[in-house]
Amino acid sequence: MTTKKTNDGTFKLDRRSFLKSGASTAALLGAVGSQFPFGVHVAQAAGPETTKATLGYIALMDASPLVIAKEKGLFTKYGMPDVEVAKQASWGATRDNLVLGGAANGIDGAHILTPMPYLISAGKVTQNNVPTPMYILARLNLDAQAISVSNEFKDLKVTADASALKAAFAAKKAAGKEVKVAMTFPGGTHDLWVRYWLAAGGIDPDKDVSTIVVPPPQMVANMKVGNMDAFCVGEPWGEQLVNQGFGFSACSTGEIWSKHPEKALGMRAEWVDQNPNAAKAILMAVMEAQQWCDKPENRQEMSEIVGKRQWFNVPVADIIGRANGDINYGNGRVEKGTKQFMKFWQDHASYPFKSHDSWFLTEDIRWGKFEASTDVKAMVNKVNREDLWRDAAKGLSVVAADIPASSSRGKETFFDGKVFDPENPMAYLKSLSIKRVEV
Repeated sequence: MTTKKTNDGTFKLDRRSFLKSGASTAALLGAVGSQFPFGVHVAQAAGPETTKATLGYIALMDASPLVIAKEKGLFTKYGMPDVEVAKQASWGATRDNLVLGGAANGIDGAHILTPMPYLISAGKVTQNNVPTPMYILARLNLDAQAISVSNEFKDLKVTADASALKAAFAAKKAAGKEVKVAMTFPGGTHDLWVRYWLAAGGIDPDKDVSTIVVPPPQMVANMKVGNMDAFCVGEPWGEQLVNQGFGFSACSTGEIWSKHPEKALGMRAEWVDQNPNAAKAILMAVMEAQQWCDKPENRQEMSEIVGKRQWFNVPVADIIGRANGDINYGNGRVEKGTKQFMKFWQDHASYPFKSHDSWFLTEDIRWGKFEASTDVKAMVNKVNREDLWRDAAKGLSVVAADIPASSSRGKETFFDGKVFDPENPMAYLKSLSIKRVEV
């Protein structure tokens, strides 16, 4: 099918191509139009520059929107039938494949830890510190990660308050044993949650324990054989740990910061700049999938789909409890119907607030991943493309109530009383007693 470029930079089908494509297009629209509430909108009408993209994911529940978009035909619905959703072995592999890019057998975008596009764009975690510019197009979810602890410390009744572990960890170190706390990527969300939790309990995550990197799907197996004392990771691995009896959950991360941002849809900036309509189509597909995932009546089906061998390869029993907010912490504490389930759309879960990205960068300054002189606002404005989200929301006819009026959610308050004001990150840093930066 051929197109001609017009003077205003858009593309127009010639008459012969239009007639040839009409029948197949009608069949496609008929197939997908009845399944979801939105029609095929602007992104497809304008014509994606390509129908293909490769998006990486890790076996974590917050990748569900990408899986559902693929399984439910939403990428096809918006004119991107050749989108591949490809499993990655670790966040390090995700980074390496993003640096390669899809054209070099890597990936074009990914379900990703929110700080990673910043770390990759700045060359902080890439080979030879060579930057690969990236964009954040959407947030994928709020809440529902877990901090888990070995059964060795079960009698301490550890919760969001980690202070009971301080003496226990010190005693273990004094006995000549190493205390290991696992997270999934240095400077990533799980690293920051577990560091915040430890530091709030008076435990220095760099001096009192050793932090180690373990890919999410390998957390439970490593706890089982005694390779770690605690870990932070997304679901379903916290629930699986409890179901297998190898540890307990101290807390869900929403107990540390209610309605906290977590994963993002990140893409290579070069790919988005070259394929703006295709990027919008992908974004619309993922956003519609987020709306589907967020409906309580779809949680069982979502759990069954992502649990399949080709996706997460996890029993539904290790997914469904916490997906519904029912948490067996594994140490005698059981709570039903909590608000600690994963939010995919409600509470503006999909919108990438710039103020949230500012917190992640400030925390990475706190722990020495970025210099104290980093211009946080400038970096956020470069990487965070909430403008693309708003454009996609318009194409989806998202109701006004679901579109934030501001790119800032304002001040955020944590469980220990600390307050982050995105307009004054340095004041927040000054209030923290355990940190690696002088403010």
